[in-house]
Amino acid sequence: MKGRTLTSYYTIQDDIRNAGGNWVDQEVVVDDNWVTSRQPDDIPAFNREMLNLFSRLAPAVERAR
Repeated sequence: MKGRTLTSYYTIQDDIRNAGGNWVDQEVVVDDNWVTSRQPDDIPAFNREMLNLFSRLAPAVERAR
């Protein structure tokens, strides 16, 4: 997690920080190819950002074939 910004359920924020991550209290966080969210209520935002990530990566996968 070193150098990554992410979110999670609040009870593991210390673990993330201890592993070198930057924990933030946000609904969803995108850091390069990582998408994280805090809790089940955030799943719609998580899904939206995952779809955005997949749509950005799909052209690269096609070019690699």
